[in-house]
Amino acid sequence: MSKKCIGVDVGGTTVKLGLFDVDGTVLDKWEVVTRKEDGGKNIIPDIAASIIAKLEEKNIDKADVVGAGMGVPGPVMDNGFVEKCVNLGWVKVNPADELSGLLGVPVKVGNDANVAALGEMWQGGGKGYTSLAAITLGTGVGAGIILDEKIVNGSKGMGGEVGHITVNADEQDKCNCGNRGCLEQYASATGIVKEAVRALAKSDKASVLRDIEGFSCKDVLDAAKAGDEVAASVVDHCMKYLASVMQQVSYICDPQIFVIGGGVSKAGQYLIDVIRKHYNSIAILKEEKADIALATLGNDAGIYGAARLILG
Repeated sequence: MSKKCIGVDVGGTTVKLGLFDVDGTVLDKWEVVTRKEDGGKNIIPDIAASIIAKLEEKNIDKADVVGAGMGVPGPVMDNGFVEKCVNLGWVKVNPADELSGLLGVPVKVGNDANVAALGEMWQGGGKGYTSLAAITLGTGVGAGIILDEKIVNGSKGMGGEVGHITVNADEQDKCNCGNRGCLEQYASATGIVKEAVRALAKSDKASVLRDIEGFSCKDVLDAAKAGDEVAASVVDHCMKYLASVMQQVSYICDPQIFVIGGGVSKAGQYLIDVIRKHYNSIAILKEEKADIALATLGNDAGIYGAARLILG
């Protein structure tokens, strides 16, 4: 039997799991509930029990499993130690050691955004590249940086936290991190909505958004794509901030490609074109610019990346 590996993506509501061949072929995907009570002490035992049950269901011997990789929502040290995962209730734990002990196979753990980036490199929008930056535009802004097929964790597990780079020193509202003017306040789904509300208040121009009570980020993007002047200016404004951070990442890490994912990326090629316009205009030190593409794995990026993590 060919060797298998397991990918685990730990979220605040559910844990996504995947069983893979080592060539990246997914054999099965499933989920379990994330039980966060009592400091999240049940999460790892639940994952282990679910994996063991799946291996038994598939008649797969543990000897044929090279190991499991796991993405978690927080900074992770190289040895798998997690100082804190607020959304899980974890404080000073080593989920890699714990899961490995329960499964009897090697386990590696990484930050979920970094792991998702690895998944996009392996089997997604960054396939064929060895160095990339994957940026997720969702409720917040996350990123993972891969250089020479290796995750850039940094000394304290904070590598790739581009969402909290300051892009507007004049911002008065606070970011969730406590700072002001972070990229996340503009390029996230919530940030785009907030900027649209501001734009409508400052302008008397007609916009379909005025007729949508409690409009969403998707409403803003759809209106922009349809030619709504106010909505288009908001998207342009927000993506200009994103492009400025991408320029900084380029000058520090020099990735071959930026892969854009998350709910905001569902705007598709329209969004990529706006980002590329601004990025190409300011990343002027190098004639050959990094490619910019859409992520393709969606919510499965985490399990793909986690499986790839254990393969080294």
